[in-house]
Amino acid sequence: YSTLSVGAVLLLLPLVAVWGSGDGKKAGDKLEGEKGAPAALTVLEKKFQEALHDATLAGKWRLVKDGKLGEDAEDKYIIRSVGKVGEDLWMVGARIQYGGKDVTIPVPVKVFWAGDTPVISITNAGIPGLCTYSARVMVHDGYYTGTWSAPDHAGFLSGVIVKNAEE
Repeated sequence: YSTLSVGAVLLLLPLVAVWGSGDGKKAGDKLEGEKGAPAALTVLEKKFQEALHDATLAGKWRLVKDGKLGEDAEDKYIIRSVGKVGEDLWMVGARIQYGGKDVTIPVPVKVFWAGDTPVISITNAGIPGLCTYSARVMVHDGYYTGTWSAPDHAGFLSGVIVKNAEE
């Protein structure tokens, strides 16, 4: 895990995934949608989508191993697109720059709601050749913060959400 940033690891999770289930909405939140058309977004879902669409999560992460907190390390997650594809399933178009590659890949994540606050959830998602990872990342008012874990190490991540400049 030391050769991959936490961001790269968490954004590579679509390779294999087993996701939890849950509702994530309050009664009355759903907007009317046409039959057969994709579900309309609630006001909160739209705000979440707008916050992450074409944005960068820029911050730091810290490793926790054997009960010891490691040093801060820089990390960033470049998000190109965000769209709801199921009840609480979202597809995040994440840009990954690693090993000389620069690609945008679709990353399926669950989004649950703690009141009016979205929490991105990944549970026991496997990455071939590495291990399984879980993460809970809260998004609120231009910031993100959360935890991630693997069988023998874990950590924290947090930072700011900034809109990407035009390329």
